[in-house]
Amino acid sequence: MPEKGPTGSAVSGRLLALLLAASVAMPAAAQAPAPAPKSPTEAGAAAPIDAHRRDDIAKHRVIAAAHAAAASCLEAGRKESDCQAALRKACEGIAVGRYCGMKHSH
Repeated sequence: MPEKGPTGSAVSGRLLALLLAASVAMPAAAQAPAPAPKSPTEAGAAAPIDAHRRDDIAKHRVIAAAHAAAASCLEAGRKESDCQAALRKACEGIAVGRYCGMKHSH
């Protein structure tokens, strides 16, 4: 077992002091995760949602789910043409455009 010289303990002492100083100097906000932003409902700013807006929200969710499925399809290594065909079918009657754009039809 090699002997430690005076420089070994001095270096480890400096390292310990540096780590201690860094942990004390770090602000509390950097150590704890930021709280999640409040939703409009929790913040008390919820506006009534009419039937048209509810329909739009539902369409956007269907479009988003179709895009997520297309991404999973591509990640699985399937052919792009197969994934695009499945995307078009999932968005039929909901979205516009060849690639199920994130716009919905009216």
